[in-house]
Amino acid sequence: LVSILALSGCCRLQPPETERGESVILLHGLMRNPRAMKRMASALEQKGYHVENVDYPSREAEIPELAERYLTPAVERARLQNPEKIHFVGHSMGGILARYWLSTHALPEQGNLVMLSPPNQGSEIVDRMGHWRSFQWMNGPGSLQLHTGENSIPNSLPIPDYPLAVFTGSWSINPILSLMIPGTDDGKVSVERAKTQGMTEYRVFPVSHPFIMRDRNVIAATLEFLNR
Repeated sequence: LVSILALSGCCRLQPPETERGESVILLHGLMRNPRAMKRMASALEQKGYHVENVDYPSREAEIPELAERYLTPAVERARLQNPEKIHFVGHSMGGILARYWLSTHALPEQGNLVMLSPPNQGSEIVDRMGHWRSFQWMNGPGSLQLHTGENSIPNSLPIPDYPLAVFTGSWSINPILSLMIPGTDDGKVSVERAKTQGMTEYRVFPVSHPFIMRDRNVIAATLEFLNR
């Protein structure tokens, strides 16, 4: 028993750093849940950030409704901590959700936004498959707003006036979907369509779309950008 307790003590995680007085709102991607952002959340909490890892039903409504119903309460919860800044980190559709919300709400505590593999110029996959009933049933109405047309949600958003980093991937584990995407892609979004005007930083990592938020180098880059 003594040996077990000693081993347990030696393997204990380091205590979190002093609280920073800043909050980070995390938003998972389409058809995912907060567990997908757990590693990112732990890294942020370790650095002293207050984290709101938002759970939202990505398949149940369009992007404006999802943003208002789930992101507004998350910001209100973050404000209970009296933060100097409120940052956002969003994976894929979650990043678009954050950009949409920031375009429709004033935020005095505005911090930075990190978008992970976001379809900032829409997705060719939605163009090709969005009319399929199976696609609509599986992905929901919000996904259909991510096409590459001028009236899509991402292409209708204003140029960001806050610090924005775009980190995207260049490795695909889905060759079938990659056939629909011109150029280099991560299996869902091309490296070119992840870009947006006004971004402060843009980096491409050798990771795939479903796992970019868990990659240690991407997490390190996210921490570095939020610390600016």
